[in-house]
Amino acid sequence: MSGLTTHILDQATGQPAAEVLVRVSRREGDGLVLLSEIRTDADGRARLIAGEDLAVGGYRLAFSIGAYFKVTGAAVTDPPFLDVVVIDFAVSNTGQHWHVPLLVSPYGYSTYRGS
Repeated sequence: MSGLTTHILDQATGQPAAEVLVRVSRREGDGLVLLSEIRTDADGRARLIAGEDLAVGGYRLAFSIGAYFKVTGAAVTDPPFLDVVVIDFAVSNTGQHWHVPLLVSPYGYSTYRGS
């Protein structure tokens, strides 16, 4: 299976982050082209780009984390310290599966290339 997916885990609760809005963009020249806006499922997962639509090049994922934490009732500042978490990365081989997880709390996050 190739393509691009994500999985968001709420480190504050140890639970998946459901219903988080994720904006998917592709870098074209000096700009970005919005490809889609997707919400994570109940398990905090989202299939972002199907394998046949994935191209070599730069991408951006923008996670609307501030809105998520506000809805969950987490103790956050107003405005939230982390509102939108942006991850810029590049796909070098469209035959591989690209998984970009996000581990997040109201005050910090981490990501890595998953499998």
